[in-house]
Amino acid sequence: MTSPPRGMAMINAFDPSAATALSPRERAMVERRQRLLGPAYRLFYENPLHLVRGEGAWLYDAEGRRYLDCYNNVASLGHAHPRVVEAIAAQAARLNTHTRYLHETVLDLAEALLATLPPALGHVMFTCTGSEANDLALRIARAHTGGEGIVVTSLAYHGVTASLAELSPSLGEGVPLGRHVATVPAPDAYRGGPDMPARFAASIAAAFADLARHGIRPCALLVDTMFTSDGVFPDPAGFLAEAAAAARAAGALFIADEVQPGFGRTGRMWGFERHGAEPDIVTMGKPMGNGHPVAGLAIHPELLERFGSRARYFNTFGGNPVSAAAALAVLEVLRDEALPANAATIGAHLLDGLRSLAARHELLGDIRGAGLSIGAELVRDRATKEPATAETTRVVNALRERGVLISASGPGANILKIRPPLCLSREQADLFLDTLDAVL
Repeated sequence: MTSPPRGMAMINAFDPSAATALSPRERAMVERRQRLLGPAYRLFYENPLHLVRGEGAWLYDAEGRRYLDCYNNVASLGHAHPRVVEAIAAQAARLNTHTRYLHETVLDLAEALLATLPPALGHVMFTCTGSEANDLALRIARAHTGGEGIVVTSLAYHGVTASLAELSPSLGEGVPLGRHVATVPAPDAYRGGPDMPARFAASIAAAFADLARHGIRPCALLVDTMFTSDGVFPDPAGFLAEAAAAARAAGALFIADEVQPGFGRTGRMWGFERHGAEPDIVTMGKPMGNGHPVAGLAIHPELLERFGSRARYFNTFGGNPVSAAAALAVLEVLRDEALPANAATIGAHLLDGLRSLAARHELLGDIRGAGLSIGAELVRDRATKEPATAETTRVVNALRERGVLISASGPGANILKIRPPLCLSREQADLFLDTLDAVL
């Protein structure tokens, strides 16, 4: 077993060469995994987890030990939510095929999704993954604008297809950015101060101008509306509207990547709602099926005209009846269990608790978040804001050993990334806070 090459490392990645606490069974599984799956895959934590089941906010390993999941934003309703499981099983027992046949469930899903979005977003298109959704959004944006130039943030992640990997700088130096891609600094209010919104918008305008100077016509500003991979930057609410205006002034579209912030995580249905910035295209994925692979986009109908008149779109599994049933069940559970409201309430409780911890632990330099998308930045010195990278690794792994799962993000790998299922209870939030207090 060898470590990943330099430039290909992942935050919170397992290093097989440094593993000392694996049981013989786990070591055999790691060796088998590497032999069968190859070197590109990564595992989390210094001691990787062998998980066998989940329920709500809990995950269970092969020995029966439970872990509080404060990281997994895919099964965002909670692991193995019975209503989603039932919807998948029932539809799979009846019919599963593609969208070239008439079927009501995909239409019901489209209507339900559009009802949560601004009225101008009148069409929905379905894919299987967020990567595919972003890829399709860029194809449409290119057809509409006639441009190629894309602006993203400096540690963004938008997908793993060839076209998305080249505008996902978080994948590391081993994955070169495209010549048509420009990056701008993340909207870091902790380090940027009160004039951050204006500087962020100005950097976007400058990036598009530089692309145009090199003969690359503007196409789109693509951002995760919580800037999750950059380090979770939600504030001040409203700053993204100025950034979107700068993109449009350059002739580009504003694409809101809601794959991570969407479906209630921020306390609202969509991350862009906090900013009063209506996107031209909204992409979605991950939590859309609570673990079932379903994704898609919503778009202004006029933006789709040129693309749709020249190219037909078909995705064998995108929008199939089973995926549509899963996604429709997710929307119903979000409504019936008031999970966005729970995310807002429990998220505020977590933020208050983290700020109380920061009053006692100098390592906590900044606490920020919206709903259950939270970043806690660890610094060695609050005056210099030097990233506490090694300490962050120790905290993340110490929490794992005590039965609480989170990860980290940011250019200094020093920001605790906290994003539990939306069903997290107050008691579970307090367990997280108490455990973090003990670790710190």
